[in-house]
Amino acid sequence: MSKNIRMACLDDLDDLVKVRFDYFAAERWEVSPEQHEIIEKNLRQYYSKYLNTDFYAAFVEVDNEIASVAFLAISNKPASLSFPTGRTGTVLNVLTYLKYRKKGYATSTMNLLLDEAKKQGLSYVELSASESGKLLYQKLGFKESKSSAHFTEMKLSLL
Repeated sequence: MSKNIRMACLDDLDDLVKVRFDYFAAERWEVSPEQHEIIEKNLRQYYSKYLNTDFYAAFVEVDNEIASVAFLAISNKPASLSFPTGRTGTVLNVLTYLKYRKKGYATSTMNLLLDEAKKQGLSYVELSASESGKLLYQKLGFKESKSSAHFTEMKLSLL
């Protein structure tokens, strides 16, 4: 068994689109054929434009198959006391496929993204944690900021 942890590149465009829709399915979000077409078109444009500039995707591959993935979207805004660098990040689409769960792969993707967040000078990173992901994020240092019916908003200050 070979394991590879890496950031996505433009050659991964099809995989990035696939894992986004796989995430929707894992969350049990219904996507109509019309929505699928619109979302796929916009994802391809977005990834082509922002990949490895304001958007990063970390993969864990096992035997050349994606086992786990996590996304980081970067926002730029005027600096303030809350975000002195003017740059913040949102973690999205953390997904580990069922047969690869409980092996530390989500932790690996998150650590790679958090290293990138620090390199990019982000003031903080935030995410919406599902109940099943909450413990992982707490272990990584995220703190709860507010809760909703389905997710817990969490934040990790990097400064």
